[in-house]
Amino acid sequence: MAYFDDLLAALTWAAVAVLAVAGALSASRKQLDPVGFILIACLCAFGGGTVRDVILNLPVFWLKVPGMVGLAAGLALLVFFTAHLVERRFVVLLWADAVGLGLFAVLGAEAALRAGASPWVAVLMGTITATFGGLLRDIACAEVPLILRREIYATAAALGALTFVLLHEAGLGRVAAISAGGLLAFGARAAAILTGWSLPSYRARPGRDYPDRR
Repeated sequence: MAYFDDLLAALTWAAVAVLAVAGALSASRKQLDPVGFILIACLCAFGGGTVRDVILNLPVFWLKVPGMVGLAAGLALLVFFTAHLVERRFVVLLWADAVGLGLFAVLGAEAALRAGASPWVAVLMGTITATFGGLLRDIACAEVPLILRREIYATAAALGALTFVLLHEAGLGRVAAISAGGLLAFGARAAAILTGWSLPSYRARPGRDYPDRR
């Protein structure tokens, strides 16, 4: 299984990369300077995993691998000089975010299980890992966070994390569990992007008139 551990490490780097690009694209829409690009890219790439590690009382994952910070910063600067070449930046941002969501949903859940967390905590940690980076990015860019919109976003992350945990607990094996969970999370988010699926939102209703009993 050593090869699969290497694959997971590569997937972590890939997730950091795509979320850094998503963060930098958000910075380009706000016309920030290079420092702003790097900051938003790092918030997006590392925010969810940092929150997870703090909650689980684990060493923050990216502090042990400084090269990840260099990768995120480098990609942020690359986007700073090339974002104008991308005609539909928001669409690219959505798809990059979807890839990162699918990867981090299962990687976050597995990290929680490895730390000894219970299955339901692992599902929660997978969802947080996948979505809180985007939440911090949107807050910093003064946008309504995707997680609060009528989007299949946190739901997709939770579905992927739950699938991974259920298959893992059933003894199906890490390769199958991680692959199925990640693909399902990405697939749900991709379907929402392509079709416009969303959860129902609250519809305001007229308030009730209560008699004055004073």
